[in-house]
Amino acid sequence: MKALLRLLSRTKLYWGLLLICLVGALTSPHTSSGNNIFLSYGNLTDVLRQVSITGLVATGMTMVILLGGIDLSVGSVMGFSTVICAMLLTKPGWTTAAVIGVPAATLVSGVAVALAARFIFAGLARGRDVSAGRRREIALSSWRSTGLPGLLGLVVAIAVAWWTGNQVATKFGVLGVLLVAPCLALMLGAINGVLIVTGRLQPFIVTLAMMVSALGIARLTAGQDNAVVPVYTGTNATESFELLRSMLWGVLPVPSVFFLAAIVLFGAILRFTTFGRYAYAIGGNIEAAKLSGIKVAQVQLTAYLLSGLLAGIAGVLFVAQYRQGKPDAGAGLELDAIAAVVIGGTSLMGGRGGLAGTFVGVLIFGLLSDILQLQNIDSNVQLLMKGLIIVCTVLVQEQNLGQLIARWRFSRSPEASADPKTAESCRLPSAAKAQFAREDFDEAS
Repeated sequence: MKALLRLLSRTKLYWGLLLICLVGALTSPHTSSGNNIFLSYGNLTDVLRQVSITGLVATGMTMVILLGGIDLSVGSVMGFSTVICAMLLTKPGWTTAAVIGVPAATLVSGVAVALAARFIFAGLARGRDVSAGRRREIALSSWRSTGLPGLLGLVVAIAVAWWTGNQVATKFGVLGVLLVAPCLALMLGAINGVLIVTGRLQPFIVTLAMMVSALGIARLTAGQDNAVVPVYTGTNATESFELLRSMLWGVLPVPSVFFLAAIVLFGAILRFTTFGRYAYAIGGNIEAAKLSGIKVAQVQLTAYLLSGLLAGIAGVLFVAQYRQGKPDAGAGLELDAIAAVVIGGTSLMGGRGGLAGTFVGVLIFGLLSDILQLQNIDSNVQLLMKGLIIVCTVLVQEQNLGQLIARWRFSRSPEASADPKTAESCRLPSAAKAQFAREDFDEAS
């Protein structure tokens, strides 16, 4: 019996998803032919398409929160990416988007290849973090560890500059915007990471400043007269961009493929790689992680880089789905992403959670919105219900609901009124109870 209860406790998130699906199936309206609208394949794929953008952002947010951080800038970064993507698709020549985007893609591509080559040729860096008192040790020669990776990075940077530069005169295609927009978002994420790591600033303050700054940059890039940059495939944009909103082999929406690929890839990274183990260790106890030789600064910087990168990809998918670029396209998206991550069981204190829970949390959020819309419930009531569900879900995930019920039941019992000291101890947290127990022991001694 205890084993069954433990199993139910570990899988309560999945039972919650099943319960929402059951409620949706039972309350869904039916078509004239008697088919259940909620369970129809078209409706389920539409839900998966709609949650893909939030899911990509939530994937990056999960890695940041696991480290005990937060990223409030992802919504504005995504909005900036939509503007860059829409302008590159529809405006030929050296516009503001091209002037910003081409050098950014060149720099990021070259540096990324150089770092990847250094990792391959030089092997894993060994030793403690510099801040812990010991420098890294690399066994291979300086040419293979520095010169060759730098040369490869330079070659790739020149190739990217030539390729993206040739697209400026004739508008960008699908591959072009999938390269440039995420690279720009990655650079904004890099600024977040550098300020947090080197400036030793709180992630909340840094990412809040970036949220405001990215929105301003997006509006300046779009121009004062362009609150929306429309994208019409086949007229002012290439017809091939329609690929990003189509169905892959008639089975899955292409945006959901990006989302599922991100969940699988980064889930495997967190589960099977050193980076993942370091992320959990840092979120659990950052001081202990530093003393054990973990390169805390590198892991934190990488997490914010990936968060920005995924927000940039989400921006391109937003343009494909809604056919427009808007500076405020991601307004409130950071809150939806954080809610999905927390519903999925990732602790805001860091060190606990994972992308499997985030995936379920994103689906719960999407299915709940779909159920409320099918019932034609007022949008304001939907917001209220979502807020209540978030609070209740977090209470269950943090295992605080049972404690609240136990306190309420005890406060109504005769024992509570007969012994005020016992009732007071039930309302105290465990740390305070331990302190009072030690004081009672000292008095008795």
